[in-house]
Amino acid sequence: MYASIRYIDTHHPPTSIPNQPDFTQSQPTQSTTNTTADPSQPTPQHTQQTTQTQQQQDTEPAEINPNDIPNQPSNLTDTKEVFEARLQELAQDLIVKERQIEALVETLPGLGNSQQDQERRIKELEEELRDVERERLEWDVERERLLEVVEGKILGIRRV
Repeated sequence: MYASIRYIDTHHPPTSIPNQPDFTQSQPTQSTTNTTADPSQPTPQHTQQTTQTQQQQDTEPAEINPNDIPNQPSNLTDTKEVFEARLQELAQDLIVKERQIEALVETLPGLGNSQQDQERRIKELEEELRDVERERLEWDVERERLLEVVEGKILGIRRV
């Protein structure tokens, strides 16, 4: 899995979302402030340039230059050795995933049983459920009887 993620990350640049700020490009800063002026106070000229830059960024769609994207290799073609190594890693990753899927399939209930066997088992379980429900109802009746006996004893004690 990691091989697949790494391959996608290194060979496919991220896309920009329309009407969203583009954080993949570094924004050049333009500073025309006077060095003798107070640096904490922006000059009117600097404020105007910043406003114009922001307006241009808001109205122009972001263009992605692959050279500006960090951690993006400049040449996406691999040498034969690197390609073979990555291909081997991806193949091993596929084999591991296939084995994991097989293990999950093996644990599924009902495998190795025919439809008739499964239907017979369902009928057995339904009959067992009916028996347990009957027994539960019998115990409910017994509980009610014992509750009446205890209530009678408590009321008998109060009369004395």
